[in-house]
Amino acid sequence: MKILALDTATEACSAALYINGEIQERFELAPRVHTKLLLPMIDSLMAEAELKPQQLDAIAFGCGPGSFTGVRIATGVMQGIAYGADLPVIPVSTLAAISQACLQKTTHNTIFTAVDARMNEIYWAVYQRDAEGYAELLGTEKVQPASDIDALALTAYGIGSGFLQYKEVLSEKLQQQLLGHDADYLPHSAEIALLGAAGFKRKQTVSVEQAMPVYLRNKIAKTTAERAALKAK
Repeated sequence: MKILALDTATEACSAALYINGEIQERFELAPRVHTKLLLPMIDSLMAEAELKPQQLDAIAFGCGPGSFTGVRIATGVMQGIAYGADLPVIPVSTLAAISQACLQKTTHNTIFTAVDARMNEIYWAVYQRDAEGYAELLGTEKVQPASDIDALALTAYGIGSGFLQYKEVLSEKLQQQLLGHDADYLPHSAEIALLGAAGFKRKQTVSVEQAMPVYLRNKIAKTTAERAALKAK
């Protein structure tokens, strides 16, 4: 199985290539220059593996939630490659990828993942380790102020950039349900490739037309519509 994975949903930019269980990754923490970095990363990985896009089985991409512009970059590149090579796509949640990294590095089985969403909000979700060791979503992914988080129904380990900005608030809201926290987690394409491979085996691929980004927040779309309405007057 050969899967190309890419992610630009946060300040991190990365691409990875999964080939029969082995993963090679290019990763760089470089806000605002993802458009310059992503394609060279992909070209490097493909050249090193001596592969052409048509030889891939699928593309996995970080579909969000995350930076509006960042998610669009990964989506656009994914669409270009998938259309050109007629490949199926596996959308992978940014929060799932971050959770997967923690599951692989620790013995924790339930993860509360929070990513700074700006505008005084966080993207968050709870993931647990499934029978095969992959991150499985419990409930739904949400975006809301950290101060509005309700108590969890279970204990979990907290990770993600949300704990940089809102550590005190989240610790107060979750109290004994929080087993600890680590803010030093960002999405990597290596985990997106791993989850993408699992999704491919589980026949969870979609066509490129169906591979849509996930923003969670609709304020940006509403603002655009409002501006268009004003221009039409």
